[in-house]
Amino acid sequence: MNLTTPALLFPAISLLLLAYTNRFMVLASLIRHLQGQAKEHRQDVFIRQMLNLRLRIRLIRNMQMLGVSSFILCAISMFLVFIAAIFIGQLIFGASLFLLVLSLILSLWEIAISTKAIEIALEDMQQKLAK
Repeated sequence: MNLTTPALLFPAISLLLLAYTNRFMVLASLIRHLQGQAKEHRQDVFIRQMLNLRLRIRLIRNMQMLGVSSFILCAISMFLVFIAAIFIGQLIFGASLFLLVLSLILSLWEIAISTKAIEIALEDMQQKLAK
């Protein structure tokens, strides 16, 4: 392993963190919007949406924490390779990859939950139209 191996992850992790931040910002905006419309929604639908949003916020926070930790370990790995501590650098790089994979798994989970949120909204609209 040389110095460029961990350096290859830098742009990928940066883009991933940007995507996670965008997802968080969209959720924050949605929560603020729902706050203003709380009285217009049926209570059961509103509670389901709130539970869904809380879980998604926690997942995104954990995705970001794992992504940032992966980024830090990747930088440490580069430093260790730079000072010729190759074996320790490889171990740290492996840990960085592991954290990145965990972050991506949480991202998949959050995507599945976000589709459930859309289903809740569609169900609410369908019930309002049926009245």
